[in-house]
Amino acid sequence: MLNLTRVLLLNYSYEPIMVVSVRKAIILYILDKIDILEKSNDNIRSLYLTVPIPYVIKLKNYLYVKPRELSLTRRNVIKRDDSMCQYCGSKSKSITIDHIIPKDKGGKDSWDNLVAACKKCNIYKGNYLLHEINMKLLKKPARPSYLLHLQKYKGKHSTWDPYLYLKKGEYFE
Repeated sequence: MLNLTRVLLLNYSYEPIMVVSVRKAIILYILDKIDILEKSNDNIRSLYLTVPIPYVIKLKNYLYVKPRELSLTRRNVIKRDDSMCQYCGSKSKSITIDHIIPKDKGGKDSWDNLVAACKKCNIYKGNYLLHEINMKLLKKPARPSYLLHLQKYKGKHSTWDPYLYLKKGEYFE
């Protein structure tokens, strides 16, 4: 149970920093480094201590954190594009990645050159530039923020929503 549940860690200023394990959150709690803002009704008990299982924790002191950048991976490109083909708008479980400007025409592996595409559109586009075959993108690709990554986090608990600037019940999955 300790490894399956995740906890949202906030800075002293309530900015989301990262997601940590319950084990890490409890260690921080025992070391008196955090406050528990949202917790489960269940507890972890030991001989001398009972600790609630946290969902959201906040540091007691401000910690300077360099702005985090997401690494450019297939999974993150698909998550950014919400598993939707950026050419036709269809959603598919077997989504592929397409270079807007093909590699052999100078295209790079970058956030603004990679998009999610269904197999049909990817095969149709092939090695052409978009204007050569009269295709258009639904939206211009860009580097996503780390906050967007946390908002789309798969193991996200509903108690995280106010801290990730989401309306109650607003989910991306």
